[in-house]
Amino acid sequence: EVQLQAFGGGLVQAGGFLRLSCVASGITFDSHAIGWFRQAPGKVREGVSCYSSEENITYYIASVKGRFSISSDNAKNTMHLQMNSLKPEDTAVYYCAAGVFCSEYADPQQYEYDYWGQGTQVTVSS
Repeated sequence: EVQLQAFGGGLVQAGGFLRLSCVASGITFDSHAIGWFRQAPGKVREGVSCYSSEENITYYIASVKGRFSISSDNAKNTMHLQMNSLKPEDTAVYYCAAGVFCSEYADPQQYEYDYWGQGTQVTVSS
């Protein structure tokens, strides 16, 4: 069966950094699009970034461009989301997800993804 697990959340001060990890079993990241989503209290879940090895696409929403970056460790079937220069507005539960499509022109959408991790809390204090 397919399982995704997200790790690496925590509490940091504004300007700090965190690296989130998403470990997959039952699928390989080189054959799926990987999306990162986040949901803050009282807010809808929004796409943050996506990556597709097959399509050679990496996408970030405007608010995180230049601060967040995706990397992969294919040997460990793991994706990482490096988050630098964190801001209080980045506070949310972060989720990784796997699907079949990653757009280089539009924000990731929940319906595009079939498999989801449990989420990990990121809190950025001012």
